Amino acid sequence: MVTKALELIFDFGSPNAYLTLKVLPELLDRTDAELIITPCLLGGIFKATGNKAPMVQYAEAPAKMAYENLEMRRFIDKHGLTRFRLNPHFPVNTLLIMRGAIVAEDEGVLDDYVDAVNRAMWEEGVKMDDPEAAAAFLTANGFDGPALLARTQEPDIKAKLVANTEAAVARGVFGIPTFFVGDQMFFGKDRLAQVEEALVAS
Repeated sequence: MVTKALELIFDFGSPNAYLTLKVLPELLDRTDAELIITPCLLGGIFKATGNKAPMVQYAEAPAKMAYENLEMRRFIDKHGLTRFRLNPHFPVNTLLIMRGAIVAEDEGVLDDYVDAVNRAMWEEGVKMDDPEAAAAFLTANGFDGPALLARTQEPDIKAKLVANTEAAVARGVFGIPTFFVGDQMFFGKDRLAQVEEALVAS
């Protein structure tokens, strides 16, 4: 019986969130923990906290950006994540697909939605801020794309994404992927060993 929870503050705009989700299943199995995905808007988190994407933050520090890329490549190679491709449209505005995640959560299909849209973003290079492209991809992957995206305009859906984002910021979140084990916060895919230790101790 699963009694432990690992919460992931999530937005499709982070390639590291994609990479993290690819390696989490084994960690969850080892720790007998359940993953809870909380959809938030990374742009909103950045705006509220003054944080910036690495490509912006390190624009004048090319050696730092090069090292960030090296660490990503090491992670990819270590875990054999050969399907990963940087989206040619990056950075993609994720507002539409993150509202879609709220819809998917409301309809009980969040896990399947996250799997599909992650594949679109970080394996197949789909321009997921284009409503027509997003609807077509979702429909081709088992969803009613037009109906799901239509629901993203519902006031309650919009409000839930805003509330999730504001609550994450209030808890100290400044970027994605961020994890919570109880009240303990961990940022980044490179903290997974610490996440696992916290789950084991909980």
